[in-house]
Amino acid sequence: MTAGGPTELRGGVLPRIPGPDSVREALDRTDPLPGTGGFAGSFDGRLVRDVLGRRPLYTDGEDWAFSPADLDDPTLFPAGTIDDDGGREQVWELPVPDPESDHDPALEAVDRALAESVADVPAEGTAVAFSGGVDSALLAAFLDVPLYVAGFPGSHDIEAARSAAAAMGREGELTVVELTHGAVERALPKLVPAIDRANAMDLGIALPLYLTAERAREEGHDRLALGQGADELFGGYEKVATLDGRVEATTVRGAVREQVLGLPDELPRDVLAVEAAGVRPVAPYLHDRVIGAALRLPPELLVEGGGDGRRKIAFRRVASRYLPGEVADRPKKALQYGSDADRELDRIARRAGYKRRIGNHVEAFVRARLRDDGATEADE
Repeated sequence: MTAGGPTELRGGVLPRIPGPDSVREALDRTDPLPGTGGFAGSFDGRLVRDVLGRRPLYTDGEDWAFSPADLDDPTLFPAGTIDDDGGREQVWELPVPDPESDHDPALEAVDRALAESVADVPAEGTAVAFSGGVDSALLAAFLDVPLYVAGFPGSHDIEAARSAAAAMGREGELTVVELTHGAVERALPKLVPAIDRANAMDLGIALPLYLTAERAREEGHDRLALGQGADELFGGYEKVATLDGRVEATTVRGAVREQVLGLPDELPRDVLAVEAAGVRPVAPYLHDRVIGAALRLPPELLVEGGGDGRRKIAFRRVASRYLPGEVADRPKKALQYGSDADRELDRIARRAGYKRRIGNHVEAFVRARLRDDGATEADE
């Protein structure tokens, strides 16, 4: 398979699309972090996708597309790869730089990279997906734009967003998107084909993103700023601190690298969920300059020892320069749990007769519901 035709590139997680010269230079120098927010598409008759797959790209053996919905049997094109006349070649690998031995320059590099990357996002037309955690709060500190949080009534994220916005003096800029079972069932027929996933975990993340982006678009915004990448790059996961059986690595830096290398499979869900609502996702923490600074952090600036200590040390220290301490030090709550989307998807499926004992009951419910909806539309 070859891409064929003229160059057709799309950018990854920032508004600016890398030009052909940038991609050509990245190929010529085999530079995995050439100073972009990612890219993918057809370039000089070849398919390309950047080292972290920040722009989704799909193939089916005969054709290619940016959306899985445009192909009959889509598979993700591997990150860091080119395809030239059917021969795939891995041309970019995530670098493994030596860690900085001096903490101050390392922290300054992270601070500068974060600030410069968020500065690439125009304020006009942008909103922030704001859960009240440190990742989205730092975006809000840099961007004077409206804030949106989605969750079921009484969920952790809604309360955390309200308290963080109050601490930052931004209460009047926060819009709460209260999720309902009706909104979830309405969203599924559009969301599932768009992301090509129907399992409980992926939907628990994608649904709040989609419904947040939908409201933001209705209120005049065409970009949604996301904090994606911060946990992977800066050691935000418990398993990185504990080095337990959930990771293969035996060192903190190795475990962080393991999480970063998982991004090419995870990011398409988030990017496509937001785009399905007609909004462009932007994720400044996934700019090459931030990735480069994060990869040079020593383990003691990633997590404290023992597993129960603080995580994302460098990120939080930088964030504390811009945020109230209570917000900069707030612990992580994954989106599917903070919004209660996982709990409510389980509840919807069980009410429809799909019990947990059947295994993957949420996905079974969703697939059946979409088949039934398709049959009804055909009958009509």
